[in-house]
Amino acid sequence: MNDEFLKWIVFIILVSILLFTDIFFTERRKERISFKGSLIWSGVWIFTALLFCAFIYFFDKAGNVKSIEFLTGYLIEKSLSVDNLFVFLMIFNVMNVSVANQPHVLKWGILSAIVFRIIFILVGVGLINLFHPIIYLFGIILLYASYKMAFTSGYKVNLEKNPAIRFIKKFFNLNSEYRGKKFFLKEKKKVFVTSLFLTFLLIESSDIVFAVDSIPAVIAITRDTFIIITSNIFAVLGLRALYFTIAGAVELFAYLKYGVALILFYVGAKMMISEFYAIPVVTSLIIILSILSGSILLSIIHKRHSSLE
Repeated sequence: MNDEFLKWIVFIILVSILLFTDIFFTERRKERISFKGSLIWSGVWIFTALLFCAFIYFFDKAGNVKSIEFLTGYLIEKSLSVDNLFVFLMIFNVMNVSVANQPHVLKWGILSAIVFRIIFILVGVGLINLFHPIIYLFGIILLYASYKMAFTSGYKVNLEKNPAIRFIKKFFNLNSEYRGKKFFLKEKKKVFVTSLFLTFLLIESSDIVFAVDSIPAVIAITRDTFIIITSNIFAVLGLRALYFTIAGAVELFAYLKYGVALILFYVGAKMMISEFYAIPVVTSLIIILSILSGSILLSIIHKRHSSLE
């Protein structure tokens, strides 16, 4: 058994066990997921990612470099994913989805996101291998995403203009009621799409939009497909638990979007100059950690000042 095959086997087994456990216990719970419970599960996913990072360090031939690439990619994807979760919060509010039904939508949204991200990663890496100058286009995308995140009011949910929603409304029967966790209903020999399925489509389409930014960001750190895919999936799989953590502590992330914008600007610039100067991965890791911790610290200070006023 070669090292590459062993790494994939360990990754698949580890993720499958945790994912099944997370979904199984969450689906069986009748009450809403508590802030404490979501915090514990978020910690479990983060600890598992760090454990896998240690596995790469000890079992990969270039473990000292690959483990740092994994950790850096994971931090980038995690920070971008956190910003995406604020969009999920907005979608659930607009669609009036109950707290009890939110885990079900997130489950299918995240599982679908894994498939799409793997496809995007393979296409992105393939394009760079086929036509290397495309890295400049990826760099421009990241710089624009940085500007958009820092200087615009953010994502707005527009049900009338969303192409996926318009397609469903045009070709399928729509039942605007909520019937538990059902995506589809059959009444009078007709199949109806429920509002919960429309919510799922909004969640999935927003994640695809964010993937356009996040995939080039991690490609700027490494071209190793294994590292890109595993760091992405570990970041995405912990989103369901992290969503309820953020929902219970929104005020702690007031300045996070500016930190994420700065990270996007950094990795975009790194990609643009990569042909002339290769910034060491350790340097990137330190810079990204500093930006993330700085934005969270500023958010905490802002919350304390606001509470004193």
